[in-house]
Amino acid sequence: MIRPLFPSGPSLEASALLESLNESASAPALQVGDERMLDFLDGVGQRLRVPALARRHPELGPLGAYLRRGHLGSELARLYTENCTLRFPQGLVFHIAPGNADTVFVYSWALSALAGNRNVVRVSDRGGEATEAVLAALAQGLETADSVVARTQRIVSYDHRDEAATSVLSAACDLRVLWGGDRAIDDIRRAPLRPSARDLTFPNRSSFAVICARAFLSTDTTERKRVAEAFHSDAYLFGQAACASPGTIFWIGTAEDVADAQVVFTALLTRTVEARGPRADAAMAIQKQVSTYGLAAEGIADDVRFIGNEIAMVRLASPVRLPRRWLGTGTFPYLRLDALDALLPLLLRQDQTLTYFGFTADEMVLFAQRAGGRGIDRIVPMGRALEFSTVWDGYDLLREFTRLVTVS
Repeated sequence: MIRPLFPSGPSLEASALLESLNESASAPALQVGDERMLDFLDGVGQRLRVPALARRHPELGPLGAYLRRGHLGSELARLYTENCTLRFPQGLVFHIAPGNADTVFVYSWALSALAGNRNVVRVSDRGGEATEAVLAALAQGLETADSVVARTQRIVSYDHRDEAATSVLSAACDLRVLWGGDRAIDDIRRAPLRPSARDLTFPNRSSFAVICARAFLSTDTTERKRVAEAFHSDAYLFGQAACASPGTIFWIGTAEDVADAQVVFTALLTRTVEARGPRADAAMAIQKQVSTYGLAAEGIADDVRFIGNEIAMVRLASPVRLPRRWLGTGTFPYLRLDALDALLPLLLRQDQTLTYFGFTADEMVLFAQRAGGRGIDRIVPMGRALEFSTVWDGYDLLREFTRLVTVS
């Protein structure tokens, strides 16, 4: 049975859920960039930006800002650059949200709704307080929203082992959006789509940080502190489990510069964790011990250093094999490289985000050009790893959520 969370209601079968959405298809439909959906999302964003709520759940502030009418309107404007081309919604979009990042589903759902689609979003039953806060804001938004929002949008929860529900929803959709680990996505893909439908997948990804040691040492105390705080936001907000959270840190520079920079950076990061948290519980501390010494046993690491239970610095051995799995919150493999380009041979297609400090944007553009698309989809300044963009994992999502009709 499926439990509707937004709009809330009694549990029902997947077929009944689809019937309710199909009934809405006969009513006046949403259009791409529909003003009614813009109004609704803007109102939800305002509720998520309430200072007390944003302080309690730091991830909700950026989400609320993303949903602002001005921001979404500027994203929509990019769609209308083609001549003699009409854009329409895809139809019914079925989203399966990740369990490790409570609010990520809102971004892709909001863009799909803004593109005029009917949506069914399955969220994990492991959703935490941030998910509950988002659902509350959505419910409040319905009170003043046009009825088309409630008619066309569904956020639900059901047991992930309920293959029948997944199969029914998959067979009915025009586009299926899958967030999760590789194995979970493979399992879901056993539920077939109709021939005209397709998948948009967001599987396991790995992300890194790169720091120019000389540039870091050349900055003043205030800037160094800002860098450590920015890195903390990138790494710790979702327990370092988000796809864009940095794992390995690449230090660029001479051995002497890197050693000096690491001492300063680690001390500042330690103070930031002490001030902001999070505190590692016993289970997390054990997880990190097992993971890091496991790397040493595999010959991937040749030195492990713990700073309390919150930070583990792991020096990678040569030949380099980058660990691309989650090792526990606050676990940072690191590697010194002589130059930025020395990172290129280490990249794989699954690598997503590279945060940087001490390099210019032009230098990072050249680096991306030399990478040639074989790895890294996003390169952003440190502190912006978790800042969602309409272009994500190499997909321009608003375009993916619409279909084109050309007139010659």
